[in-house]
Amino acid sequence: MRRPTLTDIARAAEVSTATVSHALNGTGRLSPATRRRVRETATALGYGATVRTRTRTIGVAVTTYPRAWNYTEVAYFSRALTAATAAAHARGYALTTLPADRAADDTWHSLAVDGMLIMDSPRGDPMVQALRARGIPLVFDGAPGDPRPGDHWVDNDHVATTREVLDHLAAAGARRVALQSGNGDEHYARVVTRTYEEWCARRAVAPLVIPFDEGDDEGHAFDEVLGRIDAVHAVYDPGGRQLLAAAARHGLRVPEDLLLVCASEDPGYAETEPPVTTVTFYPERTARTAVSLLADLIEGERPAKGQADAACPVLVPAGLRPRASSRRRVMY
Repeated sequence: MRRPTLTDIARAAEVSTATVSHALNGTGRLSPATRRRVRETATALGYGATVRTRTRTIGVAVTTYPRAWNYTEVAYFSRALTAATAAAHARGYALTTLPADRAADDTWHSLAVDGMLIMDSPRGDPMVQALRARGIPLVFDGAPGDPRPGDHWVDNDHVATTREVLDHLAAAGARRVALQSGNGDEHYARVVTRTYEEWCARRAVAPLVIPFDEGDDEGHAFDEVLGRIDAVHAVYDPGGRQLLAAAARHGLRVPEDLLLVCASEDPGYAETEPPVTTVTFYPERTARTAVSLLADLIEGERPAKGQADAACPVLVPAGLRPRASSRRRVMY
């Protein structure tokens, strides 16, 4: 007997041959009912490809710091990865989370993925270079350190968000706002710091940038400046607790003596004393958008209008969540 072809299956299932190909290979945007009907038809006709289908795979990695660290313990990445996994499964993909210390080895030259979601990629990222050379579709969470025409990424408007935070602190009475920012090479730290310095320049105030150290639980980096500032914008998750610890050691009160805003997804900041004003970057929305875009690229879908010829981000709005730490208490 003649072996059935894709055309035979398409005719019997009353679909196109492209739909048959997607159904048998686990790709494309098909309804579960259509995918099941095509596969059942192929089985009934004796088509052997149904037993050779595989689940396509999306890889995820954070490559800002090329060392061993468990980024899944950070609230932003934990929430983003959960949402990314659900979004990948909804499109028929497995999602593989890769260790942070693999960016400098040879893993990327042989990694078996159909596409890669890269978070916080710095300039000169060796993992990006290797995957580009292999032609692996890439989508970035946060602007890539070395963007190229045609790159795709999902990010927040960090300029607008930083200005909103600083204006919020100024409206609450702050006159000398310090920024606690990273000295890493990721796009986020560079943009926030530059925006802060420009904001200070417009007010003829000298900027004061305090380096972030994730191991500084007691906030000793603030020791030399606490007498000269009345507000802090901490741009990384632990920064708010570090400032609270430093203020307690120096006998300063938040918010009476110091105002505080921290960029963090940690719900525990709503329970501190005082509750800390936070900035959320909505990691679930960012991750779902990035996975959807990456799946489209893997499946050969046309990119969104305006992204075909030049590097262009998809922006997800951030949100300021005011709490007691950035509100002066009125004394009667």
